[in-house]
Amino acid sequence: MNTNSNVYTVVYTALVVVVVAAILSFTAMKLGPLQNANAKAETLRQMMSAAGVKPTDELYATRNQDILRLYAENIEQAYTIGLDGAQNGTLGTDGGRIELVDRLKPQDKAIKEGGQATLPVYVFKGGICVIPVYGVGLWGPVWGYIAFQPDGKTIAGAYFDHESETPGLGAKIKDEAWFREKFAGRQVAFGSEPLFNLSKNAETGGAANAVDAITGATMTSKGLNDALNVWFKAYEKHFTDNAKAEEE
Repeated sequence: MNTNSNVYTVVYTALVVVVVAAILSFTAMKLGPLQNANAKAETLRQMMSAAGVKPTDELYATRNQDILRLYAENIEQAYTIGLDGAQNGTLGTDGGRIELVDRLKPQDKAIKEGGQATLPVYVFKGGICVIPVYGVGLWGPVWGYIAFQPDGKTIAGAYFDHESETPGLGAKIKDEAWFREKFAGRQVAFGSEPLFNLSKNAETGGAANAVDAITGATMTSKGLNDALNVWFKAYEKHFTDNAKAEEE
């Protein structure tokens, strides 16, 4: 075949494309399970950091397989609820059957549109209950996990993350332990508006449901504040119904 002909060029290019596609497909197939395992372990680290199972630094120094074991040892139950507050499913919690609702964007859409939501509730030893929150910061998604004391309104701990917030500003929601620690002991004002207030000088009035926003990260803080209030509202009936049941 004439290597200078158009036919040769087309055939050669097609073969290269096929080979490259096959290599990429094979690589994706091999790396898929590892990527999924990493994502699951990352979610569990964030949840357990909020719940205070271990210090955050220790959790991130722990191997994935040990993270799965630690979670299985400390979780008491995991289930899902709808916007009516009622349980609508259960999640596996042991060994290879650990199940999570870690795609939060579809649930955020369902909450805002009043659709069919599947909202996870993770209950750890000591009655510490962990729920996710999800929203949009300055440059992309922001999310986190909030742990509640058994009373269902007092925050025991928090962990936040983001996709692309500005280093040294909005990224502080993840990078700065002091910011996460400010949430411990605060309360969500179920039955009131706002349920929570993350804004500039929010703590000045001494309200139990307030945390000061990060200076210089206005849009990230606003996005996180909106996320907290939207998701707390989605869980409000579940928590208030549980509180009433406890009183009875």
